[in-house]
Amino acid sequence: MAADKKTLEAGLASWKKQKKNEGIKYIFLSAAGILSVLIIWQLVVMVGLVDEKMLPAPTKILDTLLFKVGNKAPDGNMLLVNIIASLQVALSGFLVAIVVGVPLGLLMGWWTYADRFIRPIFELVRPVPPIAWIPLVVVWMGVGLKAKALIIFFTAFVPCVINSYTGIKLTDQTLINVSRTFGASNFEIFRKVGIPSSLPMVFAGIRVAIGNSWSTLVAAEMLAASAGLGYMIQIGRTVARPDIVIVGMVVIGAIGAILSMFLSKAEKYFLRWKINR
Repeated sequence: MAADKKTLEAGLASWKKQKKNEGIKYIFLSAAGILSVLIIWQLVVMVGLVDEKMLPAPTKILDTLLFKVGNKAPDGNMLLVNIIASLQVALSGFLVAIVVGVPLGLLMGWWTYADRFIRPIFELVRPVPPIAWIPLVVVWMGVGLKAKALIIFFTAFVPCVINSYTGIKLTDQTLINVSRTFGASNFEIFRKVGIPSSLPMVFAGIRVAIGNSWSTLVAAEMLAASAGLGYMIQIGRTVARPDIVIVGMVVIGAIGAILSMFLSKAEKYFLRWKINR
């Protein structure tokens, strides 16, 4: 028994080392990919294939990024102020979409009566582009934070509902039948079998929703905004400063990547019962 235990421990240690080495390798590959794009971009501008007034070089983008950290020109806000304003708008709508959309999708997918009652309404609302809601949102709520967050909500709500609905629909019928055989109620099966089974699809929907939220941010901040990354991009376009526009895009991408990383950590925590492959 002692020998078997030592063999298992040695195998586990070897597996962990292999996973760590793979992780380091993937990090280097990712960094190499980004660095290759930046080098090609820099060379294309340096040799004059693209006018720097149309597409600034990465070095110029870096200079503008560092400038915006401590200066308000041209949009009137330092970079941190714009980041905080955008996070407030994007996360407000995104989190409300999760709180409303995920339970609604699970409910529709599990109970037929809820599906028949809610789905026709959802199917009417789903095809409407989030930007089409802007005139109504302005009439209902003005042009403040709530109005912008509501635009984000519309774009994040749909993937949360659809993926949650699909995820719980894909619950293994064998697990449901076994649970019923052991006397579990419908609610217990929903809570202990259906929800855990649906979590991979739920997180996939949340991942899509967070991408949609940031992609709609510029449109949401068109509502008479005075701060935010979308507002900064709009001002950059107005004053013909492509470097400001690209800085806004880069920061949005970086924040999206960081939020996606936190989401991956949360997914691993909630799905820790699954066997890693």
